[in-house]
Amino acid sequence: MENKRRILRRNKAIAGGLMIAAAILFVIARFQQGIGYWEWVSAFSEAAMIGALADWFAVVALFRHPLGVPIPHTAIIPNKKNTIADSLAEFIRDKFLATDALISKLRGLNSAERISTFLSSEKNAGSVASGVSRVLVDSLGFIDDSRVRKIIHAAINNRIEKLDLATTAAQILDFLRKENRHQNVLDDVLRRFAAWLALPESQSKIATAIDKWINNEYPMLSRMIPNRDQFMQGAGEKIANRLNTFIQEVNADPNHELRSRFDETLNEFTEKLRHNEALRDRIASIKQDIITNPALSEYINSLWCDLKTWLQDDLGNQDSKIREKLANTAMALGRTLSKSQDLKDSINDHLEMMVRNYADNLRMGFARHISGTIRQWNDEDFVSEIELSIGSDLQFIRMNGTLVGGMIGLIIHAISLMLG
Repeated sequence: MENKRRILRRNKAIAGGLMIAAAILFVIARFQQGIGYWEWVSAFSEAAMIGALADWFAVVALFRHPLGVPIPHTAIIPNKKNTIADSLAEFIRDKFLATDALISKLRGLNSAERISTFLSSEKNAGSVASGVSRVLVDSLGFIDDSRVRKIIHAAINNRIEKLDLATTAAQILDFLRKENRHQNVLDDVLRRFAAWLALPESQSKIATAIDKWINNEYPMLSRMIPNRDQFMQGAGEKIANRLNTFIQEVNADPNHELRSRFDETLNEFTEKLRHNEALRDRIASIKQDIITNPALSEYINSLWCDLKTWLQDDLGNQDSKIREKLANTAMALGRTLSKSQDLKDSINDHLEMMVRNYADNLRMGFARHISGTIRQWNDEDFVSEIELSIGSDLQFIRMNGTLVGGMIGLIIHAISLMLG
């Protein structure tokens, strides 16, 4: 900025010096009565002085009133500031930010290919990971601010208090029951239970549980069982096998009685969640106890502190595991993109769709921002900015006007002598 001011002052001095020199030369030529070659000097200096004054007036009139006199159609830039602001905003909006122009530019960039190439580089992936890490660290600091935590805590509590937990649970169950999804859940639970029953250690646990039960409930019978350990192990295996057989029967029969009972039980419980006031009140009471429980609140706070400390320690470490995972993920994404033209086409198509959906609103917003910013500028600051940008070049117009004017004066003088 200071360099621009220095160049502007220098060029103004040169242009002004040429104008003064032309005026001095004109005065000297007049004192010489226009005798001999002074006649040519007079013609040159007079035209040069007129050209210099005319161009000085034209250049100054762009930025301010010449000599402070409010001549009409002078100080054009400050007087037309709002018009210039609107015109500049419209020009950028319509020529640079037009939707079709942005789409054309986006297609030429092939953004997905560029992303693929960028992320495939280990150095670039590391830079992305470092950037994300910095954001995470800054976010942790922001969230850890006591004022922010207080607002977040209040917002979460407010949302939980307003949540009708019983009705929400009923809606979830209704969703699970659509297209018999709840039966799929039952199938998965039964399969997992069958897999657990097939394990030798599970059968041993069943045998141990049976032994404890008989020993506690029927101690006399327990002492009369021969080969007690082997008997209990066999009993555990038989019970596990029988349960497994039952599970297989349920899985093979879509109309099994257990499925009907499960369906009825789920339907009854859903209705209770909606209409049984005692159950609803009990759920609401449990929810309130959870919200107001200081021990739970302290436990959550301690978990957050432990998590925050771990994240900060890891992200602050030169060999951060999180940063390494982020870098590896970025590189994996780059490699996946490089191998899949369909994925690249999909990304490019979605980017183009986003531009089409949001470009008009964004370009109008940019235009309003540009126009509003310029309108708010002080007139003197606005003129100063424009003059620093183009004022130096305009001084060359004054310089050229002086010299060209003088040359034209010589030509006119020569023509007048020829015609005289």
